[in-house]
Amino acid sequence: MEHAPLDHPLLVGLEQSALGAAMRQSLVLYPGAEVLHILGFALLVGSIVGFDLRVLGLSRHLPVAAFARHSVPLAMLGFAMALPTGLMLFSTEATSIAANPAFQFKLVCIFAGLANAALFHLGPWRRMRDWDSGIPAPRAARIGAGISLCAWIGAICGGRLIAYF
Repeated sequence: MEHAPLDHPLLVGLEQSALGAAMRQSLVLYPGAEVLHILGFALLVGSIVGFDLRVLGLSRHLPVAAFARHSVPLAMLGFAMALPTGLMLFSTEATSIAANPAFQFKLVCIFAGLANAALFHLGPWRRMRDWDSGIPAPRAARIGAGISLCAWIGAICGGRLIAYF
């Protein structure tokens, strides 16, 4: 399915940049960035899914604070890998990818996931010690975990569907 490319100057500039050209011309740069992007997202989403499932009640005997001490830094590392490599991949065809509905869906899901994480840290996270082990997480935390799962799984699905839209 073809979409009319967006001719926004920032998109055109990125696509015509040295980075965009290098990504299109190199035999190893694009596949390398793609592998690192997938590994970054796997680390990010894998860590988040584990934490969210714990908040939803799976393995309630595991202290959620200890789980968070391991999963949150891994999720941040995954995001730190996925963001620049995603920009590198995007630079190859920025004008057409930006018009792709699957890419737009992916961005909405990432924004929702990040906003949800920020709200979680401002709310339920602050009282995590109260529901650390053996106690069900408060409703707000469970709702946030459900939103998180949907957002990050949606981002993966949107990213994968870019090639088909």
